Amino acid sequence: MKEPIPSVVPEERWAELTHDDLTRYSRQLLLSELGIEGQQKLKGAKVLIVGTGGLGAPLALYLAAAGVGTLGLVDFDSLDVSNLHRQIIHGSRDVGRPKVASARDRIRALNPLVNVVTYNEPLNSENALDIISEYDVVADGTDNYPTRYLVNDACVLLGKPNVYGSVFQFEGQASVFWAKQGPCYRCLYREPPPPGLVPSCAEGGVLGILPGVIGTIQANEVIKLLVGGGEPLTGRLMLYDAWRMKFRELKLDKDPDCPICGKHPTITKLIDYEQFCRIKTKQDETPVESITATELKRRFDAGEPVQVVDLREPHERAYFKFPNAKVIPLGQVIRRMDELDPAIDTVFVCKIGQRSILAVRNLREAGFPGRMMNLLDGVQGWINEVDPSAKQI
Repeated sequence: MKEPIPSVVPEERWAELTHDDLTRYSRQLLLSELGIEGQQKLKGAKVLIVGTGGLGAPLALYLAAAGVGTLGLVDFDSLDVSNLHRQIIHGSRDVGRPKVASARDRIRALNPLVNVVTYNEPLNSENALDIISEYDVVADGTDNYPTRYLVNDACVLLGKPNVYGSVFQFEGQASVFWAKQGPCYRCLYREPPPPGLVPSCAEGGVLGILPGVIGTIQANEVIKLLVGGGEPLTGRLMLYDAWRMKFRELKLDKDPDCPICGKHPTITKLIDYEQFCRIKTKQDETPVESITATELKRRFDAGEPVQVVDLREPHERAYFKFPNAKVIPLGQVIRRMDELDPAIDTVFVCKIGQRSILAVRNLREAGFPGRMMNLLDGVQGWINEVDPSAKQI
């Protein structure tokens, strides 16, 4: 068993417990691993939660219930009704509100003793160091690669532990990335996958319970870091399959050649993470031509020649079959490009119009000579503009 690490909460911030504290946390105080001193550390602790969605919801609720003194919430999104099956910190009446506002209200209702600081703004290279420097631990509840790498790099530069979690469909993973004690996120994933190659939860779906499990595990790891006990997930990646109910664990080693936490780091300050993740279009890159759903429908009705390629996976097509489409999943599009007629305009379709842009660029690089277009807003655009009676996906 590893030696327990000391608490990340400075001793001068350990807070005296009031009668209300002793009553509220009485069942937790009975645990010898926590006790009075552990609760004092929790009360004096400051934790930043990046994202108040599927992972951030259980994170915030359980850390608030446990008595963490200050919770910072960073999110720049408003609540959509499609969020509610997994983002349990929000309610139906909060639809349309900033997520940090509804999350703050729910935390205060659960535990008014907790100080909640909200940041209704995107976390970026300009503000990340200033915000994160105020906290003892960062809990990463993000769902996109630019913010994930930003959080990692900022935590490495500031020496903060980063409690990581991610979810997709039925699978989730969690770890503690802390360069002082072990590997960082870049030791595991030095570079992100090409944009669009890995579908987001909005495209591929997620079991609502899954982020609850992973987010609760993250909250558990945060508490261990604050109290200074147990065996944190530092140097270990926990994998969870909700459908098969299996947990696995992989050992993670620190990469001596890691560009930010290795022996000779090449990243010494925060960078442009959208450019790093290839989200931004290069200035010299030819833009991808788009076609609206309304115009595509007009071409269908007029009998104009056009070939449609549906890039979605089988489980996505089960909800909505795009009319007159040839099915070629994104991962097969290059090796199957001979099936496309370069003399006919080709329209690529995915759920929201991201993978289709990647397909056009990949085929362009592979030498496909035909005219290629991205269906603007994907299948969802078709449903909104042409077929509103179709099942929303």
